[in-house]
Amino acid sequence: MLRDRRGERAQLDRLLDAGRAGRSAVLVVRGESGVGKTALLAYAAERAQGFRVLRAVGVESEMELPFASLQQLFAPLLDGLEWLPPPQRDALGTAFGLSSGAPPDRFLVGLALLSLLSAAAEEQPLACLIDDAQWLDRSSAQVLPFVARRLQAESVVLLFAEGEPGVLDELAGLPSLRLEGLSDADARELLASVISGPLDDRVRERIIAEARGNPLALLELPHGLSPAELVAGFSVPHQLLGRIEASFRRRVGQLSTETQRLLLVAAAEPIGDPTLLWRAAAELSIPIEAAAHAAADDLLAIDARVTFRHPLLRSAIYRSASPRERRGVHRALAEATDPQLDPDRRAWHRAQAASAPDEAVAGELERSADRARARGGFAAEAAYLERSAALTLEPGRRAER
Repeated sequence: MLRDRRGERAQLDRLLDAGRAGRSAVLVVRGESGVGKTALLAYAAERAQGFRVLRAVGVESEMELPFASLQQLFAPLLDGLEWLPPPQRDALGTAFGLSSGAPPDRFLVGLALLSLLSAAAEEQPLACLIDDAQWLDRSSAQVLPFVARRLQAESVVLLFAEGEPGVLDELAGLPSLRLEGLSDADARELLASVISGPLDDRVRERIIAEARGNPLALLELPHGLSPAELVAGFSVPHQLLGRIEASFRRRVGQLSTETQRLLLVAAAEPIGDPTLLWRAAAELSIPIEAAAHAAADDLLAIDARVTFRHPLLRSAIYRSASPRERRGVHRALAEATDPQLDPDRRAWHRAQAASAPDEAVAGELERSADRARARGGFAAEAAYLERSAALTLEPGRRAER
């Protein structure tokens, strides 16, 4: 349930009404982590009756993969690829790795996506929801705002949620909404919903003051704290994001070892493919029952996609794991990834699993860099080559890479 946010919800309702009436609408929702951007996108998805909803989530560990977020968002529309003009079809097919060719012109990739959106919107209004836009890969971050600025009389609503401080200059100039913290009254009501029993007024006011109206902080900070800890003054790390992540780590630490390992596998696997998650879990001998405990504690949901309750939960789990634990899950994910269907992601997982120079892995990364360059993903090419060089022992080959 969204508390307050009446003005913000009304604004989203107006944008959806515009989409139903055949007019495009674009909005960038900005705010600090935990302030409710994801909740507002969920509200928009719930209110988008009659719309076809397309989703993408920027993932920090996927920022080096070219066009990864575009592929995530537009994959459901690719059955219309054959109807595009040949230059647009070839550019988009190359960008998404569906065909080989010269590095695609991003102008043509943007036009191809506009054509796909326009054709799909003739059949049904579209709501495109992009969460954590600050973590979009560079190629997608350039093309999506290009598309947003050229939507006109299509029934398309395009919503971005960007954390602060915003890093995407490309989103500058688009209509935006800054999301502030909850009022003190709403903060007290939300806090009361997660703390059972009496609470000293001074402690309650300190919690509300420290959370600064951040809904996620109000929901997460009390988890796992004893009454004595609350009375003692809510003893948690100083920085707000640190406090939220500490709360998540505390909750995860109370779960079984198998469930913690499954959560780490999910945190290291950014595309949210349940089949890949289960294959990697089998590699690590994690029983299927481990997922039930994560779901019961409202940390992880495994449906058509694997989703965390909040992006900060993913980062808290990954950062709190030891290097050895991270290498182990990346190794399992590499084994679970099909080398024919997704060689680049497999190479990246193998690279993260390597603890010493490895020429075989370095060679895979170099081939991934070649494929990234062919798709126009120059930032990804550089990232692959940088990691490849780090894993190369022979000095001449290392310098070449």
